[in-house]
Amino acid sequence: MAQVGDIVRYLDSVGGGTIVRIDGQMAYVDEDGFETPVLLKQCVVVTPAQPQAPKKLVETPAPAVVAPVVPRMQQPHETPGGDTLNIVLAYEADEPKHLNTTGFTAYLVNDSNYSLLLVYMTRCDQGGGWVTRFSGIIEPNMQEPLQTIEPRSADLTRMDRVCIQYVAYKPDGEFRLKSPVAVEFPLDTTKFFKTHCFHDSIYFDTPVIQFDIVKNDVPRRAVFVDSSRLEEAMLSGKKAKAKVSDRQVVKGKDGSVQPPHQATKTIVEVDLHIHQLLDSLTGLTNADMLKAQLDEFNRVMKHYSKAKGQKIVFIHGKGEGVLRQALLKELKLKYKQCDVQDASFREYGFGATQVTIR
Repeated sequence: MAQVGDIVRYLDSVGGGTIVRIDGQMAYVDEDGFETPVLLKQCVVVTPAQPQAPKKLVETPAPAVVAPVVPRMQQPHETPGGDTLNIVLAYEADEPKHLNTTGFTAYLVNDSNYSLLLVYMTRCDQGGGWVTRFSGIIEPNMQEPLQTIEPRSADLTRMDRVCIQYVAYKPDGEFRLKSPVAVEFPLDTTKFFKTHCFHDSIYFDTPVIQFDIVKNDVPRRAVFVDSSRLEEAMLSGKKAKAKVSDRQVVKGKDGSVQPPHQATKTIVEVDLHIHQLLDSLTGLTNADMLKAQLDEFNRVMKHYSKAKGQKIVFIHGKGEGVLRQALLKELKLKYKQCDVQDASFREYGFGATQVTIR
């Protein structure tokens, strides 16, 4: 039986060619480029079709494994003046209009070109140890959430004091060394529920309670003490003797106010910022606020007037210098026996004046 590819001639007629296809009993023979239909039984095979060699399977090479391109870590964008440390701790209300029922978030603002290896802790003065709320790295020129305080949670009752420890560094290249610092200070959480205690900040869109941990490379208050001894002093009731408060009043047997004991002549710090003195500034003029600050200044000076050698630091801030000039005028007129000088720049920057009672 003829098949496709055979060369045939016709049985009962002249002619022939190559069978190109078969349809039923008909073969279609290619004769010089023309297909001629012929009955299969009329085709005599002259040359059988050559068997085709099996096609060789061509192995498709497996796609080359390309290692993912890992982008190079870009160097943090450095800002002009960013080699001076400015670190801010702020508490932001989730719902500023509902302070009695809202939660709060603590943020750390690293306004510098340095990375910070940072630990944020809180404790309760009534007892118990420190609780670590955050530990990790804060990238340069970043704002990082440190703690979420749920509405009506017990966290606020365990936050009478705050401590932030940090090491500032740059992971690449040369940089100026910054000293590791621990900054510790009291936290009045009752202010979280007072609208007037939240203030505008250049770092936030809504008002916050803000603390300058480091301002222009000067820590708020560096604490380099033996923590075990400090805890022993607190538990034994010696804390009040270790640090003289600017509001301490010692009364004699007759009820009269007496000067502080000579043994407690540590430096007394008095913060004259108006928000530290008054809970509300509603309706007050600048003159009213200045009078309140001077009243507090005079009250402290009179209280320590007989404590010879006592050093008092009045923190008034840099501002426009109005309060500082007013303090110097008061000292010149009423307290000529006192020595006056700028307080330690390392401790207080440009915003404090030290008075020594003579």
